[in-house]
Amino acid sequence: MSRSPHRPPAERGPAADRPGPGLPVVVLATLAVLVTAADTYVVVLALPDILTGVGVGLDELQRATPIVGGFLLGYTATLPLLGRLADLRGRAPVLVGCLLLFALGSLLTATADTLGPAVLGRGLQGIGAGGLVPATLALVADRWPPERRALPLGVVGAVQEAGAVLGPLAGAAVLAVADWRAIFWLNLLLGLALAGGAAVTGRVRRPDPVGLALAAVVLLAVGLQLAAPRALAEDVTLGLAYVPLVEAVEWTTPLVLAGLVAGIGLVLRGLAVPAGAVLPVRGLRRLAAEVDVVGSALVVVTLGSLVWAFAAADPATQIVAHGPVLLPLAAVATATFLWHERRTPAPVLPLAALRPVGAWGALLVNVLVGAALVAALVDIPLFARNTTTPGDQLGAALVLLRLLVAVPVGAVAGGWLCRRVPARFVAAGGMALTAVAFVLMTGWDAGSLDGAASTVVLLAAGLGFGLAIAPVNAVLLAVTRSDVHGSASALAVVARTVGMLAGLSLLTAVALRRFTAEVGAIGTPLELCPETPADCAAYDAATSAAVLTQLHTVFAGAAVAAGLAAVAALVLLRDGGSTPLRP
Repeated sequence: MSRSPHRPPAERGPAADRPGPGLPVVVLATLAVLVTAADTYVVVLALPDILTGVGVGLDELQRATPIVGGFLLGYTATLPLLGRLADLRGRAPVLVGCLLLFALGSLLTATADTLGPAVLGRGLQGIGAGGLVPATLALVADRWPPERRALPLGVVGAVQEAGAVLGPLAGAAVLAVADWRAIFWLNLLLGLALAGGAAVTGRVRRPDPVGLALAAVVLLAVGLQLAAPRALAEDVTLGLAYVPLVEAVEWTTPLVLAGLVAGIGLVLRGLAVPAGAVLPVRGLRRLAAEVDVVGSALVVVTLGSLVWAFAAADPATQIVAHGPVLLPLAAVATATFLWHERRTPAPVLPLAALRPVGAWGALLVNVLVGAALVAALVDIPLFARNTTTPGDQLGAALVLLRLLVAVPVGAVAGGWLCRRVPARFVAAGGMALTAVAFVLMTGWDAGSLDGAASTVVLLAAGLGFGLAIAPVNAVLLAVTRSDVHGSASALAVVARTVGMLAGLSLLTAVALRRFTAEVGAIGTPLELCPETPADCAAYDAATSAAVLTQLHTVFAGAAVAAGLAAVAALVLLRDGGSTPLRP
């Protein structure tokens, strides 16, 4: 049999010959990615209100770290495991499971009165949101052959990036008519609706009706107990469901006990009727062997340590937090993981599948893209607040919006171009455009954002970021086997996230050191203005210049990262992308 001229050897085999998923489930998966991506930015907008709602004062903003870090930790640390599950158990079941986890996390956050439940809820939301991306990318790879999948991959990337634009707008709209809890109630409804739609369109095996009824009782009991609607809790009769049967034990309410009994029944039903079990208890041991529990745990420890080290760091004083503990822990876990993966018959990560240059090259490009992108997300608003929009957070966000609106456009354009131009040229050209834009930003002064030229620069930077999305994913999925597409896609997301975290810490640390040196060289107001030290224009101007120097340093670092990403894309993204992916 002759080999297909367009399909590389990595794509051949039984999995590659199966019919792809239906378009409706791909559309629903893409919508789910949009919802969860928007949620990330909605929460940033509502964070002060969330802290107040869970009993944390605005003078204790440092305690917000677990809320943000919990989501990021859940999002990143479990990605390899979820990607492996998508390869073993199918994309649609993992998609449904992640949406249900996201809905449960939304419920816990919406009903949280203290910091602990809010952090737990955000962690569950992060796990659910993280697993959606690799499952969706794998769905696209299953449905479209390599020569046609770049454009749909670009659409998925565009939708994901559009969350950064729509999220703050949706959050502002919700907060204009309701409090912050309404955001998470809306997430709950959307998560459940999308999970149901994905289960139907993804042709997930029909569940046992008795098990489904028991699961509904559990969810309803837990939801009512946590939400405690005033109309029920304060009702003379219905309110008895919230009164503990044992006065000293709060969890003995009729609602909790009903949920507990239904939960036990759900487990027993899964044991008795394994076919279509809502809770497949009998298959857990076999699944644990297939997903490599030890390897998965080591990955969680490694990524969790790295994420927390970077996320919890105070940029003014450190690059990583708890470095003497977390960094050695991550190193030991990584070494143990590599040793374990070479000896286990079913590794959680397909390290052998990443041997093609295009595979590990795509991951390296994603790390560098993440480092450059985080500089834009953080420092462009900072530049605006220190120049044309002092103290105006909304105005600074609107400046960043000029860049963000171009990213989805670039993602779709990049997917379209990959059908006519080699993928490596598209990705390299996009990141080169971004690098040039950052170089121009290093020359911005206090009035640069007032002119049209800055808008052109920001649009160019966003367009460049977008152009790189589809080619990188297309090459990665083209050079890896279809039975590891979930794991490979998960690693792509991990690489970009780690790049963002490491880039933020490193660039900020370098910029702050330069700022400190600049301020130290200025002298004191008393030296510059001995007669009017309290109102020293020379000192204020020099300090403002030092701030601009700090921001210019970050832009320069981002330009270097984007330039390296362009070179890496040009040199490494060859396999599967050396010829135009023509339909």
